[in-house]
Amino acid sequence: MSFANLKRGGTDLSKLINDAEKSSGARDRTTDDRFWNPTRDKAGNGYAVIRFLPGKEENTVPWVRYWDHAFKGPTGQWYIEKSLTTLGQNDPLSELNQKMWNESGEGSAQRKLVSSRSRNLRYVANILVISDQLNPENEGKVKLYRFGKKIFDKITAAMKPQFPDEKPLNPFDMWEGADFVLKISSELVGGKPLPKYDASYFKAQSALFGGDEAQLETIYDSQHAIGEWVDPASFKSYDELKARLNMVLGESAPRTIRETATLDNTMDAPVLKTAENYSMSDTSEPDETMDYFAKLAQS
Repeated sequence: MSFANLKRGGTDLSKLINDAEKSSGARDRTTDDRFWNPTRDKAGNGYAVIRFLPGKEENTVPWVRYWDHAFKGPTGQWYIEKSLTTLGQNDPLSELNQKMWNESGEGSAQRKLVSSRSRNLRYVANILVISDQLNPENEGKVKLYRFGKKIFDKITAAMKPQFPDEKPLNPFDMWEGADFVLKISSELVGGKPLPKYDASYFKAQSALFGGDEAQLETIYDSQHAIGEWVDPASFKSYDELKARLNMVLGESAPRTIRETATLDNTMDAPVLKTAENYSMSDTSEPDETMDYFAKLAQS
């Protein structure tokens, strides 16, 4: 979509809401300078103001989504891989998690282990960094931002507000969207400090750069492509993932049983009673030691 077409037609908010609802249903420690990562101070607090952008690809939503796993095995090696369940395919770790979950009882050490190895939900979108107090050199730049379910819930709530006196907002609209104030605090979960995003919010609706078309077009043209993050070619094969998993877990690791696995094949499929559904870690944000996300699955 060109900037001119964006200006004429805008973005259909009802379609975004529909896609957001579907999306709600790899981790790579990267030095990719396309990405912006919010920085926290020694107390674990962070503050920034960003603006979500509409994206450039034709006939797509402004975000992409994928699942990944990231954990340290008993061998001391890390398993940091995108999950094939993103593509509706069988994934060896999801299968192993399901098998271990079904073989263990509630509250058992094995189920806790499964929970620590469950899927993480990642999103990627283009943003404009408006204010970054700890890294002011990022201000005014178009970046990719990887985020999790908590931030996506804020986006969804803005598009589809809960109360009748609240006006629906398209956060990705350059004219009728709003700046997003990202406030990060720290809380202890299981003795581990994790970032908390509850205080983050969208400001009042406003045109970016006061609607100055020259500046808006420059920002629009500066956006990054996001399709690579959910391109099937960017995922390892089942056998490659299984080999890596066995290496991380060690030779004595339980083998996956492909033929007994039951996986969701579509985002709208009924929720199955599996380890992934009992213990999905997408309800919390990853900490700084695990960087985070890449692209979201488009509908």
